[in-house]
Parts: sequence; structure tokens; C-alpha cells
Amino acid sequence: MNPVSTPSPAVSTPLLEDFSLEMTGKDVPKLEEAAGLIPQGTRVNVTFLGNESLRMRLDAARAVKRLGFVPVPHISARRLGSRAAFEQFLAGLRDGGTGTDVFTVGGDPARPEGPYEDSLSLIESGLLQEYGVRHVGISGYPEGHPAIAEDVLWSVLRGKNAALAAQGLDGNVITQFGFDVDPVLTWIEQVRDHGITLPIRVGVPGPAGVRRLMSYATRFGVGTSASIAKKYGLSLTNLMGTAGPDKFLRALAEGYDRGRHGEVKVHFYTFGGLKATSEWIVQFRKEARA
Repeated sequence: MNPVSTPSPAVSTPLLEDFSLEMTGKDVPKLEEAAGLIPQGTRVNVTFLGNESLRMRLDAARAVKRLGFVPVPHISARRLGSRAAFEQFLAGLRDGGTGTDVFTVGGDPARPEGPYEDSLSLIESGLLQEYGVRHVGISGYPEGHPAIAEDVLWSVLRGKNAALAAQGLDGNVITQFGFDVDPVLTWIEQVRDHGITLPIRVGVPGPAGVRRLMSYATRFGVGTSASIAKKYGLSLTNLMGTAGPDKFLRALAEGYDRGRHGEVKVHFYTFGGLKATSEWIVQFRKEARA
């Protein structure tokens, strides 16, 4: 297996001063293993998967807090079977002191399992504030969504932005990951043109095997043409190799202009594991500052 490419020491890393990470409810042992590599206070998103129980999700959020990080539990609208299930989850988060920050998402099921069709319905329910939520993350799709038309995506994003403001909630946008910086920066400018000033966290894959990265890209409709792969550093002829996001982050830092793009940070999808991603970030920041 080829080693992950080494970050360039010439890179400036202001976008990485407050990065965030993602884990599943089953990843608590992996987070404990990586904890010493992650700055205290780092935001750690905890996904809401269909094969995980309520207790697993709540315990994972509490583990994030216990280890000195900020838990950001996901709430999947279409996976909630009832209002009672929604309130039970929110109450569990509140009781564990892990419910001030959440991330709302529609979720994978094609049809809602209960009364909530999308993340907007969660925001507009009024239950988030009632149970102590203060900050809500929402999704962004720089390269579009395989099942949602572009005009609908923009309408939904504007709607969620307006709903957060109406409900008195702070928020941010976390984007789907990608391998090409250009559409990401263009999309962020469009977001600002739509009057949306929420901070944006650009989704970035942590270092992982090429085969795994390609699999996730196919699943989420992320572009992987030969030119994009080359730009990112993916070898489409060596699926057993690995790739890290150093080229992507260099290009992001070079193209980022706070005046045009507003507040932008980085969110790591830990496809290759929490420890591997955390080790990579430590090395990237160390060499970039050298």
C-alpha cells in the first residue's frame, strides 16, 4: 500500500485552527484511542445511523464530552418514528449535558418513518429550543445532490437559514465532501449571494484508501473524473493505494478570501479512521508551521 502523501511545509493552515471531526456511535473506543491527538474543545459530530440504538447515540455523545470535546449529535428527520421519539432523544441529550449543539439532516430513508420529512421540519417544530439546543448545523451540497434538483437545494437552504433566524438559533453549514476545490469555492460565493452568512465548514475526507474514497464518492454523487482525481492526488489505477487531503487543503487555503467567502473552516469525514485522520492533521499542522 502506498503511503499517504506528505503535507507541504509551505502551507498556511488558518482554516485548520478550529476543525471538526465526525464519528459514529460505535466509534467511542476509537475516539478514546485518538483523544490525545485532538485539541480539547474540538467539535465532534456523532452520526445518527439506522443500525445504532438510542442508548448508543447518547453514550457516544457523553463520551465526546467526557474526553473534553464538544459533542454535535446528528438528528435524522426521516429516521424518527414519532414526535415522542424526537423528544426522547432531545431529553436524553439535555440530561447528559450534550444537547446544546446538534446537526440536523433529512436522512437516508426514502420515506419518513414518522412525522418529520426533512431537517427543516425539525427546526420549525420548536422542540430544539425547548430542550436546550442553541446551535444547529445544516447540510450543504457544492456539487449538488444525486436525488434533489439544484433549485430545490437552494430553496431548502434559504428556508433553513430563515427558520434558524426566526427560531433564534445559531447555526452553520457543513458541506458534503469533495475532491475538487473549485466548485466548493464557487458554491460558497453563491451561498453568500443568496444572503446566507452562516459559517461554513467544508467537508474533507481524512486520509483513507482510494477504493474506500471512490466508494463513498459514488454513493454521494461526488465527482471523480480523471482530471479531478489527478488534482486531488487519487490514483485511479491503484485502488489499493491511499490518499490524503493535503492538495485539496492547499488549494482551499490559496483560493479562500474571507471578504468573498465569509467564515470558512474544515470538517473531516473520518473514512480512514479517527486515529489516522487525527495523526494526519497533527503532522499537517506541524509541517505547515515549520
